[in-house]
Amino acid sequence: MTIANTRFPIDLGAYQPLKLDPANATLTSEQREILKANIQLCRDAIVFFTATGAARGVGGHTGGPYDTVPEVTILDAFFREASDKFVPIFFDEAGHRVATQYLMAVLHSKLPAEQLLRYREADSKLPGHPELGLTPGVKFSSGRLGHMWPYVNGVAMANPGKIVFCLGSDGSQQEGNDAEAARLAVAQHLNVKLIIDDNDVTIAGHPSKYLPGFSVAKTLTGHGLKVLEGDGEDLDDLYSRLCEAVNTPGAIALINKRPMCPGIEGLEGSNHGHDVISVELAIKYLGSRGQTAAVEYLNSIQKPKQTYTFLGSSNKLGANRNVFGEAVVEILNRMSEAERQQTVRVIDSDLEGSCGLKKIHDAHPEIFIPSGIMERGNFSAAAGFGMEKGKQGIFATFSAFLEMCISEITMARLNYSNVLCHFSHAGIDDMADNTCHFGLNNMFADNGLDDGYETRLYFPADANQMKACVEAVFFDPGLRFIFSTRSKVPNILDSKGNDFFGSGYQFVPGKDEVIREGTQGYIISFGDALYRSLDAVERLRQEGLDVGLINKPTLNVVDEEMMAKIGNAPFALVVESFNRRTGLGSRFGSWLLERGFTPKYAYLGTYREGCGGLWEQFPHQGIDPASIMSKVKELVK
Repeated sequence: MTIANTRFPIDLGAYQPLKLDPANATLTSEQREILKANIQLCRDAIVFFTATGAARGVGGHTGGPYDTVPEVTILDAFFREASDKFVPIFFDEAGHRVATQYLMAVLHSKLPAEQLLRYREADSKLPGHPELGLTPGVKFSSGRLGHMWPYVNGVAMANPGKIVFCLGSDGSQQEGNDAEAARLAVAQHLNVKLIIDDNDVTIAGHPSKYLPGFSVAKTLTGHGLKVLEGDGEDLDDLYSRLCEAVNTPGAIALINKRPMCPGIEGLEGSNHGHDVISVELAIKYLGSRGQTAAVEYLNSIQKPKQTYTFLGSSNKLGANRNVFGEAVVEILNRMSEAERQQTVRVIDSDLEGSCGLKKIHDAHPEIFIPSGIMERGNFSAAAGFGMEKGKQGIFATFSAFLEMCISEITMARLNYSNVLCHFSHAGIDDMADNTCHFGLNNMFADNGLDDGYETRLYFPADANQMKACVEAVFFDPGLRFIFSTRSKVPNILDSKGNDFFGSGYQFVPGKDEVIREGTQGYIISFGDALYRSLDAVERLRQEGLDVGLINKPTLNVVDEEMMAKIGNAPFALVVESFNRRTGLGSRFGSWLLERGFTPKYAYLGTYREGCGGLWEQFPHQGIDPASIMSKVKELVK
């Protein structure tokens, strides 16, 4: 079944382009019925096309865009009636609610409905967060959670006399950015209207439980905003509050209370609704709605598989992001409960299931602090706990969010803190969320001075090395950053086919490792780029090129012995999934020159915006085995 001959199985032509004048705060019976029909149609469509992401294994998010359909359809009616009164953009702080943007692009004839059938696929131009200039009809790039309200303040300044809306959530309101944005919006009398979906759900659970005392309404009232709170599923109440917001000058927040995924059996009120709906639940929902063609389409989808066979690594895969937590648990198990409580504190930022911290939470809840989407504050809290000798904080989140913590990292270093950090989702592999979620600038963590408190960056290559790395550095003083990928990675094999980092292996911080010897030059790599580089090396050898491979698991320490070995080789090629401008390759050439070594030198890394999809990101960036081989052949000429 292909898009070329497949129609979108839900008739989006049934959407009625309603016009509503916010000067009239009461809906007529006809307007109410049209809105109800539009809401149901859009919700059915969102459940369906986000479920295609689940069926294809590229993931996605259903609950957020599904929840906010009522307010979005009313805004759409406002924009159609009086576009000159508004900045007609559905700005949204929760970028994972991208399905809203794609659906509205279709309803405004900027995107064919059939394109939605390729939601989050590689090269479909429908990534997991909206990107301006990539997708027709998308009018802004959302970036990461909680980053849009400050930006929208500036949009309001640039459009005096117009109203600007920003869709928010109780999750995005946990970010410190929004507190700053609220104060500026009030102080400058900006005509910004926040529409906040307050469903008491984030990825890891319910804010009312892990942040007791936090109230979106009270917080925003304290900042000086007028707050209009009500039931987001009560259409008449929602409409009247939106009209009041439009007709009242200044910054106003509409807080819409509702359960997550109202009306979806098996998801309503559950934090599992935050992510993509399962195919099973989507089929059940759509079947109950009479959407037979949509059910048939979902049943027809076959999940694509990576069919390439990588040489030099096994078919045994490990999820390093989970292995981190397992390795920490093994160490904690060897301590007494009193010792654990005295010396270790683990602070989550709503991503425990994605970063391996859930393993620790389950095994040792007495030292685990479930917390909100407050990366900067949570990192600093972990650092403060680890200020005393013999104590350490443990902190984890996505690598993309490391950039948000740079100042806090500096302060932790100046205070001689001991923090073990796990930043998962490093690089680009399996990253359908695309560019804003790439973990590219991880070397920024090494931002201290030469005589500063020690900072070490580690990127283990497979599950065996991850476990060995955690064991080796757990009790070290200083700041330790361990990176892992979203994707599973295969075990690295030695030349005899045995696990390279298997029985008897010990991780030595600061030491590089020869994975394969070579006389014609060396590739230097790490993390998920290592097994791809190893495949390239093995295939080059089959073609008669004797190329070696070096693993550099400690990213920011020069191994002088290995540097001499590489420096005296005919060429050196760094291969990584980090940003080509800020990654290892941007430093390694200087390290060689400082020591008087002048081999032919090149480096490959991420250099362009993403293409969506999963493993497809690597060939898109030119760091897949074929691209590596091509670069080596240029260097050996």
